[in-house]
Amino acid sequence: MKVLFDNNLSPRLARCLQALMGDEHEIVALRDRFPMNTKDIDLIAELSRQGGWIMISGDRRITRNKAERQAFQNSRIIGMFLSPGLYKAPILKQAERLIALWPSIEKVAAGVTGGSMFELPMTSLKISSLK
Repeated sequence: MKVLFDNNLSPRLARCLQALMGDEHEIVALRDRFPMNTKDIDLIAELSRQGGWIMISGDRRITRNKAERQAFQNSRIIGMFLSPGLYKAPILKQAERLIALWPSIEKVAAGVTGGSMFELPMTSLKISSLK
């Protein structure tokens, strides 16, 4: 699995999970792979071109902005968006939840196609589809 953490999340989350997962997955922070000022629409296009990416983000604007949402839905990316409560949580709580949700993230990602968007919950282990 290839996972990219968006700029609105600490790159330490990506680096921590990469250390835990070892060679099993490629987990990177956006700022470690792309310029900091990369526009969402350009990022979506590039990740889609490469294929096989899951993007973890707290930026729900992608789900609401018509052009970005359409580009995402037509892409080969799977989006996992932190719920508002999880996005506002301290980094250690975010890390704890991402580790707890990791098996569910893997399962959901294996069963869907690109352009799918999901919400990562603050308390349960059920990942919900975003409409």
